[in-house]
Amino acid sequence: MKILYGVQGTGNGHISRAAAMSRAFKKYPNVDITWLYSGRDTDDLFDIEKGYLWRRGMTFAIENGSVSLPKTFIKNNIFRVLYDVQQLDLSKYDTVVTDFEPTVSWAARLKGCQSIGIGHQYAFKYNVPTQGENKLNQFIFRNFAPASSSVGMHWHHFEAPIVPPIVDLDSEVVGLEQVKTIPNKILVYLPFEDQLKVVGLLREIDAYEFYVYGPDLTKVDRGAIHLRPLSRTEFKKDLISSAGVICNSGFETISECLKMGIKVFTKPVAQQVEQLSNAAALEQLGYARVGTLDRQEIVNWLERDGGVHVDYPPVHEHLAEWLLQENRLPVEDLAARLWSLVTVRNV
Repeated sequence: MKILYGVQGTGNGHISRAAAMSRAFKKYPNVDITWLYSGRDTDDLFDIEKGYLWRRGMTFAIENGSVSLPKTFIKNNIFRVLYDVQQLDLSKYDTVVTDFEPTVSWAARLKGCQSIGIGHQYAFKYNVPTQGENKLNQFIFRNFAPASSSVGMHWHHFEAPIVPPIVDLDSEVVGLEQVKTIPNKILVYLPFEDQLKVVGLLREIDAYEFYVYGPDLTKVDRGAIHLRPLSRTEFKKDLISSAGVICNSGFETISECLKMGIKVFTKPVAQQVEQLSNAAALEQLGYARVGTLDRQEIVNWLERDGGVHVDYPPVHEHLAEWLLQENRLPVEDLAARLWSLVTVRNV
C-alpha cells in the first residue's frame, strides 16, 4: 500500500505525531509512506527522516505570544499554495492522510480523492471545550485542511467519537521507571514568547533549575538557567526527568506530560483559538494550571500543585493498524476501544 501523509510543520506536535506514526508503520514492510511537510522552512525542520516532500503551505504569524492577523496574511502566499495544490500528483497513492496539512487536504478535495484527517484539530467539529471562537476562525478551522473522514484526538473523549492523543515517547520511555525525577528541575518550552523576557522572569524565581528550549537559543548554562536549542530527542531526555513543565497550550507536549504524570503550567497563545480551547479543556478536566507569565502565579504552581497521570495506550500503533485494514472499524468503535484502555490518577 502506498500512502501520502501530509503533516503541518508549523507546530512541533504535528512532527512528533508523524515520528510516532512512522515508527508504527515500519512494522509493516509492504507499506510505502511518502511524507509531505509544509508550514515551515526546510532549514527549520529538525529531527526528520530524509526523503520527505516539502511545500510552502500556510501558517499563522505569531508575535510576542499572540497571533498577528495582518502578518499572517502577509506571510502566506495563497497563489503559491494554489499552485502546489494543483501540481500535487495523487494518482500513485492508495490512501491520502492529512494531519491538518492544507496542500494534501485541498489536492484531495479538488481532485475527488478520499482523504483521512488524523489529528487534534479534527476533534473540534464535535462538542469539545472551545474558547475564543467567532465566525471567521470557525471558517478557517473547518476549511484550512478539510478531509473526507477524520479521526480527532483529545485528552478526554467528551462523549464524542474521538481518540486519545498520540504520545511520541516510544524510544524514550524504555526503562522510564529507572529515570528518577529531579524535584527542582523544570522544563520550559515557550517558543511563541520573547525568550529574553522568559529568561528574565525565570531569574526572579529561586530554588529551581530551569531548562529552557526555544528557537534561536544555543546551549548555555548560566546558574539556574539552562538554555537549549530545539531538539526533539534532547527535549524528551530532559522532559522525562523534570518535575514540571511551563509551556504554551499546544496539544502534544501537554499530552506527553499527562502520560508521564508531570505537572503543567500553561499559557495559551493569545488569539489562537486552538490553544485557548486547549486551555479551557485543561481547566475543565483539572489536568493543568492555566495562567499568565507572572512570577507569583508560577511560584504558587511550583509550590502547591501536583500532576495528573493519564495512562494513554499506544494510539499510533492502533491507528497504523486501523489505516491498513481493508474494512476499517468505524471510528466510533475504534474510539470506544481505545478509551477503555485509559486510566487517570492524581500524583
